[in-house]
Amino acid sequence: MARTELTRLTGSPGGPNCDDDDCPNVYLRTRTGTLVIQGDRYEGFDVPVGEALVEIPEHVLKEAVRALGW
Repeated sequence: MARTELTRLTGSPGGPNCDDDDCPNVYLRTRTGTLVIQGDRYEGFDVPVGEALVEIPEHVLKEAVRALGW
């Protein structure tokens, strides 16, 4: 799925932890209502094939919650 098919909820260029539009973000996948998370890979333990763990700053998740009106 292309990034253009997602609704970006967080991460303004020039904001915290954001260089050249490459920063931790939360996206909404509108067709399914799921969230897609962009962050640093977390390698604390192994996950099943096809899954990944990422770390995002707390402020990014709070920004996503505000954007969704939760």
